[in-house]
Amino acid sequence: MPDDTADIPPTHRPDGEGTSKPTVEASQGPAEDWATRYKYLLADFDNFRRRVERDRESISRQARAGLVRELLPIIEAFRVARDSLAALPESNPMRKGLDLLDHEWTTFLKHEGVEPVAAAGRPFRAEEAEAIGEAPADEAHPDGSVVEVVQQGYRFFGGLLRPAKVIVARAPMGGSPKDAADEEPSIQE
Repeated sequence: MPDDTADIPPTHRPDGEGTSKPTVEASQGPAEDWATRYKYLLADFDNFRRRVERDRESISRQARAGLVRELLPIIEAFRVARDSLAALPESNPMRKGLDLLDHEWTTFLKHEGVEPVAAAGRPFRAEEAEAIGEAPADEAHPDGSVVEVVQQGYRFFGGLLRPAKVIVARAPMGGSPKDAADEEPSIQE
């Protein structure tokens, strides 16, 4: 009878002749490769999860900042109304109601992480406020300090939500411009 297994490669012969067993090193290679791949994949997934969480927080913070920015004119209009009724006696129900609302607005802004950036008497900071006017410096307001806050600015989680508009104290210059024009320039040889 002729050998029908002659055309079959040695690794597939039913009698096992010519087969070679895989070595231990060759069998560990793919398993070790899968373990390494798994570790890298797990690290990539952890990084992805952290990045998505960070992006979600950023989007949430941006949405809250937009809402607060839209509410600021309403809050400021309310405070103007409250200040106009400050002449009323403290027992007046209207004044009590406005004071209660002011307390609630202040609590809301604090809870959202909103802080005012300008106050009269504090030094002027160009990164947080816009100078829209100047006033002469005096003892109460030294040169470079805020004299009046025209529109309050706000900080939101460390970033500037809206810059303040302020009037800044400036010391008068050394002499008047007319005196400087009358002087003859001296020429030294």
